[in-house]
Amino acid sequence: MPQHPFALLLPDESDRMDRVAATILPVTLLMENAGWAVARVIQSRFSRCRVTVACGPGNNGGDGYVVARYLARQGWPVCVAALSSPKAGTPAAEMAARWTGLTVPFSVEEMGRADLVVDAVFGSGLKRPVSDEVASVLAAARQVVAIDVPSGVSGASGEILGRARDCLLTVTFVRPRPGHVLQPGAGLCGEVICTDIGMPERAWEGIEPTVQHNEPGLWSLPVSGEGDYKYRRGVVSLCGGAQMPGATRLAAAAARRSGAGLVRISAGEGAPAYRLGDSGLVVDAEPLVELLEDVRRKVWICGPGLTENEVAASLPQLLEAGRTVIADAGALAWGAQDLSRLEGVAAITPHIGEFHKLFGPVEGGRLDAARMAAKRLNAVVVMKGPDTIIAAPDGRTAINNHASSALATAGSGDTLTGVIAALLAAGMDVWEGCCAGVWLHGEAGIEAGKAHGGWPVAEDLDLPLGTARATATRLAKEAGRKKAVRSLL
Repeated sequence: MPQHPFALLLPDESDRMDRVAATILPVTLLMENAGWAVARVIQSRFSRCRVTVACGPGNNGGDGYVVARYLARQGWPVCVAALSSPKAGTPAAEMAARWTGLTVPFSVEEMGRADLVVDAVFGSGLKRPVSDEVASVLAAARQVVAIDVPSGVSGASGEILGRARDCLLTVTFVRPRPGHVLQPGAGLCGEVICTDIGMPERAWEGIEPTVQHNEPGLWSLPVSGEGDYKYRRGVVSLCGGAQMPGATRLAAAAARRSGAGLVRISAGEGAPAYRLGDSGLVVDAEPLVELLEDVRRKVWICGPGLTENEVAASLPQLLEAGRTVIADAGALAWGAQDLSRLEGVAAITPHIGEFHKLFGPVEGGRLDAARMAAKRLNAVVVMKGPDTIIAAPDGRTAINNHASSALATAGSGDTLTGVIAALLAAGMDVWEGCCAGVWLHGEAGIEAGKAHGGWPVAEDLDLPLGTARATATRLAKEAGRKKAVRSLL
């Protein structure tokens, strides 16, 4: 059974595993297993039809020759269209030699004749753009199944290198790659099926994947027990602005619904505007310097609903007092003028526009950009989007695609900040708390979308958070049981 169940293997990690595996068993055996697995998936999903397997010269193409051989053995009408021949003496060349069926030109016409095209041209380690010729040939296919990734999709980043054809499904091996969950490449993969090809356990030695798929089990939520009281469950404090109380209240509501024992807003002279409504919300009018004398108030949110001047008056005090600060919205706008202003915060939660203002244009993939930003700021960076990236300064990174377009509403980000703050106040590690908060936020969006016909507003997002926590706890326990079973096998 595979190790690291949440790992998203980077291509270089996968290559290292292949090299170790080659010292243990023949590479051709793994190639046979991979091709057999793809053929089985095709047989289970499609009725018998005319298949053209488009093969490149590398190992991806080698897998394709095996697919063709197995399908032909089962009576499917199959031909191979080779972009170019594999290098002599390679495992791919051996697989090509074992193919004795029909070989046709790698052309638009041949792809158009097939009912189904298997894309075995380039794998996840592609680093240069696909040529227009190759892209045009694959674009002529009626429907496509990809091996590893669609040709033209970077397995490391999800970037489109040149052009890439959308696929009905993608079959990959051992563990998925970041490109299977990061847009825009993920949108071209269709259904992603990860299969076991008998990779030796020893091939994992020395592999410590740094990129994970964000799911319960990667982290576990704090559990409430007998003897709990509000301060043990955690206090979340927020800086409230005078002009835009709505954003602060959204974050506060989310923190309360996510399990915080106590939520308090430092509103100063604006306190009366915050005291309308939620009776369980504590609003403080005292100066911030006095509030920071309470050492139990460790976790603070700074930014939602604040002007830059209000951030300038509060954030430095929080950092000087050594508080755990989640910075968002107005705090990011203030920090964009001088990034050093944010030094000392625990986490930031920018959307891509805010990220650009803080760190400049993204050159290359967003995954690398988020990881470099986390190291530069020495804080966890939550790059928000349909595929949110959570990057820690130590290199730990998670990609979350457990979300819904229902979250595309003003104030949704304020809710996320409140969820994360509640988890940090309960004692979670900052990176794990951010990962868990993003997943819970996504689950709440999914549930709120169902309840409101797909069009909830931000005020609807906090209500499902309790149920989201219960769901995450259940799934984490299930993941733990599966891990325990694997360890006994």
